[in-house]
Amino acid sequence: MIPKLEPETTINHTIADFLSSLRDTSFSGDIKGDLANRLIASTDNSIYQILPQALVFPRTSQDIREVFKLANKTEFESVTFSPRGGGTGTNGQSLSPSIIIDCSKYMNQVLEVNIKEQWVRVQPGIILDQLNQILADHNLFFAPSLAPSNRATIGGMINTDAAGKGSRIYGKTSDHILALNWVLSDGTLATSSQVNLETLNILKQQEGRLGEIYRLIDKLVSEKAELIDNIFPKLTRFMTGYNLAKVYDESRKYFDINRILAGSEGTLGVITEAKLKLTKIPKATQLFAIHYQNFDAALRDAEHLLTYEPAAIETVDETILELAKDDSIFEEVKNFVGSAKALNLVEFIAENNHNLEKQISSLISKLQDKSKPGIIGYYKTDKLEEIKPLWLLRKKGAALLGSMPGTRKPIAFIEDTAVNPRNLANYTKEFKKLLNSYNLKYAMFGHVDVGCLHVRPALDMKAPKDEKLIREISDKVVDLVRKYGGVIWGEHGKGFRSEYTPLFFGEELYQDLRKIKEVFDTKNKLNPGKIVTPYHSTDKIVKLESTLRGQFDRQVSQQFRKEYEAAFNCNGNGACFNFNPDEIICPSAKQTRDRIHSPKGRAMLLREWLRLLSKSDFNKDNNESLSIPKKIWYTLKKWQGKEDFSHDVYQGMQGCLACKGCVSQCPIHVDIPSLKSLFLERYHSRYLRPFRDYFMANIEQLAYYQSFAPNIFNNVVQNSLSKLIISKSLNLVDPPLISPLILRQKLTIELKIETLQNLSREEQKNSIILLQDAFTSFYEAQLVVDTYHFFENLGYNVYLLPFFINGKPLHLKGFINQFKTVVMQNIKHLKKVLYLDIPLIGIEPSMTLTYRDEYDKISDDENIFNKVKLIQEFLVEQDKVFPKIKQNKPYYLLGHCHEKSLVFNSQKQWQTVFKNMGVRLNLVPVGCCGMAGMYGHEREHYESSQDIYRSSWQQHLPENIEDRPYYLVTGYSCRSQVKRLSGWKPQHPIQVLNKLISGTKNNAS
Repeated sequence: MIPKLEPETTINHTIADFLSSLRDTSFSGDIKGDLANRLIASTDNSIYQILPQALVFPRTSQDIREVFKLANKTEFESVTFSPRGGGTGTNGQSLSPSIIIDCSKYMNQVLEVNIKEQWVRVQPGIILDQLNQILADHNLFFAPSLAPSNRATIGGMINTDAAGKGSRIYGKTSDHILALNWVLSDGTLATSSQVNLETLNILKQQEGRLGEIYRLIDKLVSEKAELIDNIFPKLTRFMTGYNLAKVYDESRKYFDINRILAGSEGTLGVITEAKLKLTKIPKATQLFAIHYQNFDAALRDAEHLLTYEPAAIETVDETILELAKDDSIFEEVKNFVGSAKALNLVEFIAENNHNLEKQISSLISKLQDKSKPGIIGYYKTDKLEEIKPLWLLRKKGAALLGSMPGTRKPIAFIEDTAVNPRNLANYTKEFKKLLNSYNLKYAMFGHVDVGCLHVRPALDMKAPKDEKLIREISDKVVDLVRKYGGVIWGEHGKGFRSEYTPLFFGEELYQDLRKIKEVFDTKNKLNPGKIVTPYHSTDKIVKLESTLRGQFDRQVSQQFRKEYEAAFNCNGNGACFNFNPDEIICPSAKQTRDRIHSPKGRAMLLREWLRLLSKSDFNKDNNESLSIPKKIWYTLKKWQGKEDFSHDVYQGMQGCLACKGCVSQCPIHVDIPSLKSLFLERYHSRYLRPFRDYFMANIEQLAYYQSFAPNIFNNVVQNSLSKLIISKSLNLVDPPLISPLILRQKLTIELKIETLQNLSREEQKNSIILLQDAFTSFYEAQLVVDTYHFFENLGYNVYLLPFFINGKPLHLKGFINQFKTVVMQNIKHLKKVLYLDIPLIGIEPSMTLTYRDEYDKISDDENIFNKVKLIQEFLVEQDKVFPKIKQNKPYYLLGHCHEKSLVFNSQKQWQTVFKNMGVRLNLVPVGCCGMAGMYGHEREHYESSQDIYRSSWQQHLPENIEDRPYYLVTGYSCRSQVKRLSGWKPQHPIQVLNKLISGTKNNAS
């Protein structure tokens, strides 16, 4: 039994009073002081973990002003703030021990688009890809292209002056800012844009803080122009934040204070709105994936590639290419990367194909010259469906490194150094020599066209000896990059590396930066300690040795770290914050916009829960439960609001749909559904389970019994009284009806194993075994019949294995011991047929893949369950000649989340099956349908289930009744959701193929 776990941290009295007072103002956003929300905001994609005291989620710029007006009262002078965007920073820029201001939840709208003048006005919380999706219809885009573009906010990009792919041509975020609205820490609201000298003089004459700001900035950049010019390196990736060198344009006729704000990491003001310059989408694009023998050859070739004037050159090393083989992306790019040990992705853009061909013709000649050392091949494409996954491979680079095996993981702390591209190869050679002297593994990738190299050495932050290397290696890398005239922070900001600022700006300019900080934020309320402190302040800059995530993780017992390994592998890259509703990760995070309900959020909750468990007197080997009376007592106390951190974790886990999207789309493959099951088992050793859990966990057995009298059962559950009872007693809605077609009457299923064992070798070769599952056999029996006949029509001998429970519902609800019992029984049962040379085929993806996912983790026979196939997996492996079907109109496929997550190419396999039969099948990109087996039937999730469905599936399904038969769905729960919320039931792909084949046969006869 687990003990009660009391959180160790409480909000200090001043912050608690501040939050209470804020609730009494006109502030209209959310105010969160609970430990769960604070934990989620305590990490980003860096090595640090700093627990904030609270979070506020403003809805308007006026809300932010209310926060600062209150904070300037005498009693709240110690309260400080840090703005936070997508939470993907690699240097802890937005981490704070005080209050986080998060604009991503509510302030995330496009306010105005001007197509003619090519600009857009947005709130800071909008995500880059989301913005560009909206702009795409107008043939425009916001040019800075970041790796985490599906979760990076515009506000975060402004605060780090983000760059990314193509920055040699497009520049950084600051090059695209036309105007900003921002709030000073005293509540002053300001608007800034590039101005001429006449307007500048007017701005300098203003009274109050804004006048002081303009006067000081102008004085510094005018008086120190020569020093600034000497200090600032002549690089595309110059020093971000407080960018004195760019305040005046080259003609010195225009002044732009936004150059100071961009990259300032929220230390000067809070951005509330941005007007951004847009760029036309290139009409012609060519991408080369150039293959090299090694990474050094790729780097040395980059300087030569620049002579062809490409839009971008990005490099990927052998470590990332190897890790990508276990990621879903590899299926999409494997034919383009060949046997390369390193890649350069070289992109060319032009206004038309003629100009483009002229530009790339000489490069093609060079690549075809076999005498060129290091190059072993290339792939050229102008197809968007090929260009997109190749760039996604590069984008995933940093995140993929978290999946490296072992306790040492590649981490970010020296990862965005920049030097002149002509020095990059020699600089990298010394860099590698430095890391090799510590016997470290590492990965390298990045923007070689601008000399910015991302380097992540593998360290174990739980090990004190590795922790000490952070300082030692950082100092040596700073010396090395200065030797080559570069900068330590080429694009990812300063954050906890701020102490190196004087070395690059020089002492005189460093003190000037402090004066700028003081005039903007005299009381040091905004992200204190980052970049600089106010000029007259005695406050200290943050230290490189600030609190690390590993310092918390090392407090967890080794047993727990092993058992819940996936939670500790989460490196905070934030791929699960993906906004796109048509991608499967993570439906609950998208629908709620609450990061507790993301895989990263749930992993953070689990890590803290395990830390508290490890520090308690809990016997880790004791999984015994309390007696029922004691459970009732503890459960009653829970309902009385007695504090136990286990309840926070439970609430976080309850929102998980178990869609398995995190298994494939998280580059670290953090399997939250499996972690949830482990947690629930321990949680319910102390607290009572809802009766519904027992009901749902045993749904397979119940459905089996109900199938003996389907009409009686269906009549009972459909009357109003029964619906009310089910809703109130079980908290269930829309229980599914048993299929009136009874398989045991329709098909001969009393199959004995001996029958299969006695088949001849030739008979075995032409036989298949269909595995039953509760959902298709008892709720959609006709689908089983259609599948049976489909394979018969293809000439197979079809054997239907008698029904036995799979156990997946037990696993989902955390009945781990019962699930293991079922698995061991089934393994014994299935071994008799698994060792026959007869394929086992399942219909329902989630149940079928349980054998290869959860069963495989328990079975001693490694990979034995790989013999259990999905229908399309089996069919694409066959060398049979399929019957050709005449069908002009294409079909459309919407896939099941489990299928797409656990079998990366499952949808393309269906496409191949249809193609082999002469039928066109288009794949429809959709996220989760919102049903997810049990989730959509649970009353507390009903609204959420509908919202998830509407955000993706409903957008892609036809309104026209005549088109509906052409939309096919592979998952039982997905078909049920369409029926429930759109009023019609799609067919399974196999049902359509069976009808088409039967029709062809009938016509032939």
